Amino acid sequence: MTESPSSPPGPAPDTGFDEAWMRRALAQAERAAALGEVPVGAVLLASGGTVFEDHNRTRELADPTAHAEMLVLRAAADHLGDWRLEGHTMFVTLEPCAMCAGALVLARVPRLVYGAPDPKAGMCGSLGNLVQDVRLNHRVELRAGVLAEESGDLLRQFFHARR
Repeated sequence: MTESPSSPPGPAPDTGFDEAWMRRALAQAERAAALGEVPVGAVLLASGGTVFEDHNRTRELADPTAHAEMLVLRAAADHLGDWRLEGHTMFVTLEPCAMCAGALVLARVPRLVYGAPDPKAGMCGSLGNLVQDVRLNHRVELRAGVLAEESGDLLRQFFHARR
């Protein structure tokens, strides 16, 4: 996990803003691929400008919950000393699974931006939409498909090399 200060985000994020942060998540995904992990990267941007970033580490940590999203949520909560991550935005290269989508809701993350859809496990629009389920006490603003082609290409290359 890398934590670094950054200039605070400006007003409502626009396409360029989201793409810039998604590129940072893609850099994390590339790190994962280089380590033999499924290439998913995540960046959590706090309203005050603190950045938490990581990539999948399930093999390295022998932990099925060590998805990029979970690692940055844990790091941010630990840093803040609070499980509520209001005022944060999550950028992730692949549509979150049920575990990660549920954690985003539980942490009260207000905004999620993701790259490639995941038709086999995605729970932010593909198989279901846990982050915007009206039955839950929190809903996440969602922006899908930011740099989807780049994110998808990285995943396809990774899995193609393993077949």
